[in-house]
Amino acid sequence: MVATGSSEGEAGTQWAALAGVTAALAMFGAAQGLSSPLFTLLMQKQGMSPALIGLSAAMMPVGLILSASFVPAAVRLVGARNLAVGCSLIGAMCFLAIFCLQDWVAWYVIRFIIGIVINPLYVLGEVWALSLAPPSRRGRVMGVFNTLMGAGYAAGPFTLTLVGIEGWAPFSVGIGGFVLCAVILRLVSSKLAGFEDDGQPAGSFVGFARLAPALLLAVLVSAAVQQSTYALVPVFGAGYGLPEAVLAALVMSLSLGNILLQIPLGLLAERFGGRPMILACAVATTVCAVLLPLLITTPLIWGVLLVMGAVGYGVYTMALVELGSRFRGSLLVTGNAAFALLWGVGGIVGPPGAGLLMQAIGPVGLPTVIIGLDALLVAFALYRSANRGGS
Repeated sequence: MVATGSSEGEAGTQWAALAGVTAALAMFGAAQGLSSPLFTLLMQKQGMSPALIGLSAAMMPVGLILSASFVPAAVRLVGARNLAVGCSLIGAMCFLAIFCLQDWVAWYVIRFIIGIVINPLYVLGEVWALSLAPPSRRGRVMGVFNTLMGAGYAAGPFTLTLVGIEGWAPFSVGIGGFVLCAVILRLVSSKLAGFEDDGQPAGSFVGFARLAPALLLAVLVSAAVQQSTYALVPVFGAGYGLPEAVLAALVMSLSLGNILLQIPLGLLAERFGGRPMILACAVATTVCAVLLPLLITTPLIWGVLLVMGAVGYGVYTMALVELGSRFRGSLLVTGNAAFALLWGVGGIVGPPGAGLLMQAIGPVGLPTVIIGLDALLVAFALYRSANRGGS
């Protein structure tokens, strides 16, 4: 009976730590979600051109991409807990510096630093969630985790509508989000140690790519599809004559599907496995892309976008589930850092590529890119599966 009680106590502590990590990352997501529209509106107010505003926004993903390869080494050097708490506090100080300086030139450097420090939070948050989740419930745990992350991210712009962009108020929300993230992670830190000093070789990005190329392609495709869709579906709708108010609602439908349906997808992953669900989500995204130009002027488009928002990002959620089932310890950190790098690359190449094709062949260029990317993922995943079966 004592052993059983001890086991139940450990399980309860593990779930508490998992809840703490999820809450911390939701706070971070809210701060991050607030930052992009806040900085854009402030730069517009200062009279900056769209090109300069876009260049400033690019500083954050550039910092994220460049820092990805250093995360595993940083974890081994200072420990995962110290790295995450430290990065959260640096993020808060960056918001404070932006408020104090009010200098758009300095913002380029500060936003680049923000990109560097948020990357370990993304990587370690997902690694902790995967490590703490019981294997039999990993799908639903990652579904809940990504749902709350998405909700936190969506809460950022909503908060901005309440507090506005004037004065100290919006910056206090961002600073508070990062500080709360640091405090919560510190409070649950006793259950967040272990993999940074597990004795395993951390491995390299190239080495991990040889182990799981299909997973990395899934992340790249998911990022390219998601960010292309969010950025260009209003342009796509405008090409079919939809009014401006409806164009904003198109993006809202994508976001709503992403938030509402990650948990059901996670439950399906527990039943069928991460790898088959990657294929299922990719096929479903392809079907939605085919339906986009056919249904864009009908009420059915809302259902298509709801599902598309879910399964497009669902490819990434399923890749996380598969990553957690295949890898442990330092390799899990390396793999997740590789995910962050490929997500950044997908975000850089996807929207410009889709935009160029839309410029060349019209609105249908967006679904064409989505169909092509997901077809490539399905074909490569089936090829890898056939090779594994043959060997």
